[in-house]
Amino acid sequence: MSDRSEAPVTPVEAYEPPYYVAVFTTVRTQDQSGYSETNARMEELVKDIPGYLGVDHAQTPGGLGITVGYFRDAEALTEWRSHAEHHAAQKRGRAEWYENYTLHVAKVERSHGFSRP
Repeated sequence: MSDRSEAPVTPVEAYEPPYYVAVFTTVRTQDQSGYSETNARMEELVKDIPGYLGVDHAQTPGGLGITVGYFRDAEALTEWRSHAEHHAAQKRGRAEWYENYTLHVAKVERSHGFSRP
């Protein structure tokens, strides 16, 4: 067990539908030079997109990474997809950081959550 001083882990809240999710599933290469800095920059930039709702990340011990971005509407998602710095990061990801990936975009029609009191 580790003594971590991190904020509690919580998922992005369940918003009132409809909204959109972009599910980005990856397997990374061995060389991750510059990945952390670029990822931090992308997380900073996406927060400025009107309609951005949040992001969840998960990593399996076997190396499968899953990132789910939540967006209020298709326009917000399109704005993020076409952002110049994001586009450059995507290009670098294909060239250096990812063995493979999939991207799934979906409209959320139902959403609910639970929190233990």
